[in-house]
Amino acid sequence: MQSPPYGISSCVRCNLRYVAAVLFFGLFTYSMIDPRLTDSIYLLMFLAILGVYGGGVVSLDELFVRLRDRVFPLTRRHDLGLQGLPRVIIVGAGFGGLRCAQALRNVPVAVTLIDRTNYHLFQPLLYQVATAALSPGDIATPARQMFRNSPSIRLLFGTVTAVDPQRQTVSTQNGDIPYDYLVLATGATHSYFGKDVWARFAPGIKRIEDALEIRRRILTAFERAEAASLEQDRRGLLTFLIVGGGPTGVELAGAIAELARFGLEKDFRAFDPSQARVILVQAAARLLPSFPERLAQIAQRSLENLGVEIRLGSRVDHIDETGVGVDGTRIEASTVLWAAGVAASPAAAWLNAPADKAGRLIVGDDLRVPGLANVFAIGDTAASKAWKGEIVPGLAPAAKQGGTYVARQIRAAVVESRKPIPPFRYRHLGSLATIGRKAAVADFGVLKLSGAPAWWLWGIVHIAFMLGVRNRLATLTNWFWAYLKFGGSIRLITGGIQSEQ
Repeated sequence: MQSPPYGISSCVRCNLRYVAAVLFFGLFTYSMIDPRLTDSIYLLMFLAILGVYGGGVVSLDELFVRLRDRVFPLTRRHDLGLQGLPRVIIVGAGFGGLRCAQALRNVPVAVTLIDRTNYHLFQPLLYQVATAALSPGDIATPARQMFRNSPSIRLLFGTVTAVDPQRQTVSTQNGDIPYDYLVLATGATHSYFGKDVWARFAPGIKRIEDALEIRRRILTAFERAEAASLEQDRRGLLTFLIVGGGPTGVELAGAIAELARFGLEKDFRAFDPSQARVILVQAAARLLPSFPERLAQIAQRSLENLGVEIRLGSRVDHIDETGVGVDGTRIEASTVLWAAGVAASPAAAWLNAPADKAGRLIVGDDLRVPGLANVFAIGDTAASKAWKGEIVPGLAPAAKQGGTYVARQIRAAVVESRKPIPPFRYRHLGSLATIGRKAAVADFGVLKLSGAPAWWLWGIVHIAFMLGVRNRLATLTNWFWAYLKFGGSIRLITGGIQSEQ
């Protein structure tokens, strides 16, 4: 007997949840209109529990699921029914890879998702971990938790070292894995423009480990300043220099300035933390080159109001353990952070395929690697001119759209769809950057916002795009506390003990 689509299980299982959610919002709205319904809170709590957890093991939903599993045993978790299905390997559990895997849940394919970590990271908020506003667990979601009810998706913890397009295998430390379709969503890393020796002194921020190292350096600088006996040493310790004036650099500079001026003002005795010097160095003529000039100027004024020194049209020519050379001038700074450039993963080298100057795989309008009909690249791994003839930006929405599109391509190939899939077209949803408390800029094309409205919108958008209820609640709680207390609440110095002794 033929197995039903994989989506039937989730559909049946979630019927009660949908009904409970509709009743919850309906009762909530009505209770706001009629103040006499003061006891409705208990019913609302009950409906909320049903919406989150479903009806339980004695519900009709669960009975239908058990009957389904008896009649169609192919969909059971540990069954061998996935054998013989087309094999899809997705390398990378970032925004693009995760979205592609999610979109393939109901497609008759066997998916293997490979990543060097066992979690999905919400990268846009990494800088808040680096500046002690959030904990790493607030922005990371275990990947296996997201696919525990998806028997067609297998997760592998490992590092890809090579790809053999002729044999159609992916090499990892655990051996070679064959594929029928390959999706490369390997993201990007830091680019020091040929000066890789600077990485030791100026860490970038792409991983949780990077954010924790930056947090350690920032907080350690303040602690050392408290113990410093010479004013000259203290000035160097309290100088923070960020290289790069894009969204990451702007957000880091604003967060460090706020932490020093409002979050730590009562914590030290030997010096005033608000005297900390935050310098933002940008090689371009203005900040936020991807934003309209008016919003970039607003962002610059907001940073200057926080006391950030901005050096435009300036280039870093040297970085060492105690300072930076900027246009031939020496600046003593114990904490230097890199937000100036990114480079793609070695995916192009794996395939020996053409790449652009940033190392991204040059793909066609269907996101396929030229000459390899069953290999796709998405997100920061790909150089796709699908944005009105321009290169698609390295943003989370772009990676998600690419992941969804590739899943459509694979579905069409597997089910032999006669309807052709149109070329990939990136739909720009807007750009956001926050500078500090009630200060942000937002560009949605026709609609451009700044100040408090953009700041509130920035928070709503980031909460909405996060995965997991726990992550959203934890982030909201920490943000609310930081809003009340004017500063980061996760001020723990961890790691790097050997280097500090």
